Amino acid sequence: MAGPTGERPAAAEIPALDALRGYRAYGRRWVFLLVLSLLSCSNAMLWLSFAPVADTIAQHFRLSTEQINWLSLVYLVASIPSGLVAIWVLDSVGLRWATILCAWLNFAGSALRALPYVAAEAPDPFAFLMGGQSLCALAQTLVIFSPAKLAALWFPEHQRATANMIGTMSNPLGILVANLLSPALVKEEQDIPIMLGAYIIPAGLACLLATACLWESVPPTPPSAGAAHSTSETFLDGLKLLARNRAYVVLAVSFGGGIGVFSSFSALLEQILCVKGYSNEFAGLCGALFIVFGILGALALGLYVDRTKRFTEAVKVGFCLTSVVCVAFALVSQLRGQMLALAAICSLLGLFGFSVAPVATELAVECSFPVGEGAAAGLVFVLGQAEGMLIMLLLTALTVRRAEPSFSTCQRGLDILDWRVSLLLMAGLCTLFSLCLVLFFDTPYRRLQAEAGTSPSTPGDGCRAAVDHTPLPAERP
Repeated sequence: MAGPTGERPAAAEIPALDALRGYRAYGRRWVFLLVLSLLSCSNAMLWLSFAPVADTIAQHFRLSTEQINWLSLVYLVASIPSGLVAIWVLDSVGLRWATILCAWLNFAGSALRALPYVAAEAPDPFAFLMGGQSLCALAQTLVIFSPAKLAALWFPEHQRATANMIGTMSNPLGILVANLLSPALVKEEQDIPIMLGAYIIPAGLACLLATACLWESVPPTPPSAGAAHSTSETFLDGLKLLARNRAYVVLAVSFGGGIGVFSSFSALLEQILCVKGYSNEFAGLCGALFIVFGILGALALGLYVDRTKRFTEAVKVGFCLTSVVCVAFALVSQLRGQMLALAAICSLLGLFGFSVAPVATELAVECSFPVGEGAAAGLVFVLGQAEGMLIMLLLTALTVRRAEPSFSTCQRGLDILDWRVSLLLMAGLCTLFSLCLVLFFDTPYRRLQAEAGTSPSTPGDGCRAAVDHTPLPAERP
């Protein structure tokens, strides 16, 4: 692994240096980050609000397992065509209007899901549920792509990874809340309206704050040299540069595959565990541990890479450790009475896997500069959603229906499936993506080099091993 090639200014010296260069960080950047984080959290809550209580939802609305899975899968499907539009909106229309549009779509979707209980005798409740989830899915592409752009436009160089970490980890925080809140609210079928109403509250609050508190897309004075040259390429030219950047393509395929694996894991966890006799509450606990340790790991890793700029090393080590733990989950989840082991495995899966997400997003921006942050981060997630959709469909297709064992906790309405082959495939895919990243990814940090006064390399040589990972020392005034 490449070591430092020179001394960088200490973190405490960077604000003073930025001030001398004419850059400024505004206090209202934290308000923007708060609004975006709340919106991302709410959107993720809506995504997986049904998954922890899938059996109760299926029984109440008389839905099949496939229909229940589509309430989560629609997020992945809708994000593929809308993803490119979201990238254009972020890089062309601006961050403020993109966030406001996202907030209104998210609020409208949350309200639409509850309409079957407002409108008397709704003819097809599933249509309202799917319609609401679809609107929230359109909002997801805007909010998921935004943290990297917000960090680049509003935050100074020594705070970018931390700001990106906060914005990005708000999404898994929403998954955590959904894993805990849905089982807590839905004990019986008659509790479902309470759950649907509860998820409207954060969506409405985020919509209100986005509309009232966000005044501009960019600050009057940029916080860094990178922000001053943000989105220096047009939308189509940026996509062409990304397609020719080998390092970016390797990162997008590998990290996108990781997103797909984790999306499938989160959506199918309760169905996997109930077959072996584990309760909804325990599945919710495992999902919660997965997120909590992911957030803690992301916090520590974000602070580390903000100081050291070792993006590549952090991502590669995290991916390798994640693969090992994913194999352990595939084996242990097929055993009964392993609550402690499963809880520990889910914790480690979050610690090693989720924690690299914001760092990988920053790395995507670094290796693709001067392409806009919306395009660089967004295309990774579009590919991740496409891979997630394929992985989730493949995992469910490989399951085998079986007679319900006496120890199963799956309620009526949810099919009893054998997940053994599917989980081994998931572990194999995770290992394959990790090997691809470790063996084929190497890149200079173009944005940091540009901010240090050097010329970033041309897009075609992103995998040259001779190029040091560490940016050159910043010029002193």
